Amino acid sequence: MKVGLLRAVGVATAVYGVAVAALPDLLARPSGLADAQGRTASATRTALRPLAWRDAVSGLAMTLAPEGPALRTAAYVRIAADFGDAVLLGATLPGRGRKLSAVAVSVGWGALSVAGLLADRRQWGSGVMRSVEVGPLRVRR
Repeated sequence: MKVGLLRAVGVATAVYGVAVAALPDLLARPSGLADAQGRTASATRTALRPLAWRDAVSGLAMTLAPEGPALRTAAYVRIAADFGDAVLLGATLPGRGRKLSAVAVSVGWGALSVAGLLADRRQWGSGVMRSVEVGPLRVRR
């Protein structure tokens, strides 16, 4: 597990979640949920705020959870949320470009958490990967 990467994802997620909870337009506009004048309907802002709080709290959990099972569990929750977002937003947002962007962003954040969970610190030194084991293969750099 790469704790530093998981903590960084947690901080970024928590900050973004708080920002969107305060200003739902930060998510509504790029997602195509605002009108032609860039205004977000009150009902849309209301619907986005719980999503934002979920991100804030799950990010905070990744930031503060003790290393080990608690941090792993927080990362699993974050991964499930990100991949769930990719599926749901990809299926429901208006416009192909917005759908693709939402899927790319959601999968990207989820993949960072997956990488943080799968990384073995013994295989990393000074931020540069030394070796990777894939099944019976071992690749050295």
